[in-house]
Amino acid sequence: MITTHSRRRFLESSLALGLAGMCGPAGVRQARAAAATLDSPLSPPNEKIRKAREVALSVLKPGARDLEVGMGLHADALVFESYGFAPRAALDGAKLAALIESGAAEAELTDWREEMSMTRWATDAGERKEFLEAMRAAGVTCIFQNAGEEGSDPLRLIKRLARFTYATDLARADCFKAVSPDDIVAAKQAGRRCLYFTGNGVPLRQQWESTRDELRLIRIFHQLGIRMMHLTYNRRNPIGDGAGEPGDAGLSDFGHAVVAELNRVGVIVDVAHSGWRTSLEAAKASKRPMVASHTTCAGLYRHFRGKPDDVVKAICDTGGLIGICCIPRFLGGAGDIGAFLDHLDYAVKKFGADHVAIGPDISYTSRNDEAERAKLPKRPAGTSSAARWEHLWPVDDYRPKPHAEQSLAWTNWPLFTVGLVQRGHSEATIRKILGENMLRVARANFRGE
Repeated sequence: MITTHSRRRFLESSLALGLAGMCGPAGVRQARAAAATLDSPLSPPNEKIRKAREVALSVLKPGARDLEVGMGLHADALVFESYGFAPRAALDGAKLAALIESGAAEAELTDWREEMSMTRWATDAGERKEFLEAMRAAGVTCIFQNAGEEGSDPLRLIKRLARFTYATDLARADCFKAVSPDDIVAAKQAGRRCLYFTGNGVPLRQQWESTRDELRLIRIFHQLGIRMMHLTYNRRNPIGDGAGEPGDAGLSDFGHAVVAELNRVGVIVDVAHSGWRTSLEAAKASKRPMVASHTTCAGLYRHFRGKPDDVVKAICDTGGLIGICCIPRFLGGAGDIGAFLDHLDYAVKKFGADHVAIGPDISYTSRNDEAERAKLPKRPAGTSSAARWEHLWPVDDYRPKPHAEQSLAWTNWPLFTVGLVQRGHSEATIRKILGENMLRVARANFRGE
C-alpha cells in the first residue's frame, strides 16, 4: 500500500480533474466534496497534464462511479510499467547554444541534448518539480526504464545507463534505482518512485573469438543494473532479425547461446523489436519467462511491430507477457486510448490476464522545453543528423486521428485504469495488468548472487 497522504493527494487531484473535465462546475463541486472527505487541499496537475486528460476523458466518457473506482484502484495498485521512459527534462538552452556557437560536432550536440533530457530533473530544481508533478499525475511506482541505446556496441549502450545511474544517485530521495524486485515493492509501500533498467540491446565485444568470450559482457551489464535486454532492434544483427527487416530468418545459432546466457545470468529476454520468427524461436528457446515489453496484438491490427497470435502464445507459454504500448501507429483504428484498450481486451481474452502488461514506450516532456529550445541559434541547412540505420521502418500510410497521441499521454496512466474498469475487467485482472504480472516475471528472472 502507498501512504495514506500520497493516496489522498493522488485521488483528490485526479478526481477533481476528471470530474471537472466531464461535468464543468458541477464536477468541480463533486471533486471538492470528495477532497473534503480526503482531508487534503485541492492540488490539480499542470495545464499540459490537464489538457491531455480532458482529451482522454472525451473519448472514454466514464460515469462518476467508474471514474472514482478506477482512480482509487490506480492509486492503491502497484503500477510497474513493462517498458518506458521517465519524464524528460527541458534542455538547458543557453548551455546548448554556447556549445553550438563554439563549433561542437553534431554527435557531441546529440549527446548533450540526450543527457540534459535524462538528467536535468536531478540537477535543476525547476525540472525536478516538473518531473515529480508528472510522476504524481501518472501514479506510477516503477518504470522499466530504457537505459541503453539501440545496438550492441558496449560503449554506445553504457551512455544512457550512466545517465540514469547518475540521476538516480543524485535524486534518490525522489526516484531511486531499483536493483531487485523487492525494491519495487518497498517503493510502493513507502509511497516512493523508482526505475528498473533495461539495456535496449545485448552488449557484444564483436571480436568473435569464441561464443563464451563474446557473451561475457552480459554479466557485467547485469552487475551495473541492467535487468532486461532486447535481442534485436529493428534491424538484423548476429542474434536474429529485427521487426523492420523485410525477411525474417529467425534466431541464429549464436542467438540461441545469447538466450541461454540471459537466462543463466538473470536478464529478461525481450523481443519487442524482433521479427516474428525470431521472437517465436526465442520463446521456444527460453527457459525463463520472457517478454515483448512494448508491442501490440497483430491479431487485432496487423503491424510489423505487433506480434501475431502464435508468437504471443509462445511468449505466454514461457510464463511471460506482452506489454501493450501507446504508439498510435501500431494500434490501428483511431490510434487513441480506445484503440489501446481494445488491444488490452484482446490480449486478456485471447491469452489470459496473467500475461498482459502496459509498456507505454512514451514519456512526458517538461513544459519548459519549448522555451529553452527557442534560445538555440538557427542551424544552417544540412546540419541535422541523417536517418539512423536502426530507425529505418517499412513504409505505411496509417494516419491516426488528431486527438490520438494526446489521449494516450503518459500522464493519462490513471485513465488507462479507468478504461479497464469501464470494460468490465475484474479488480484482480486490472492489478495484474498494472504491475503484478511484470513483477512476477521480474522475480522469476532475478538472480541476486
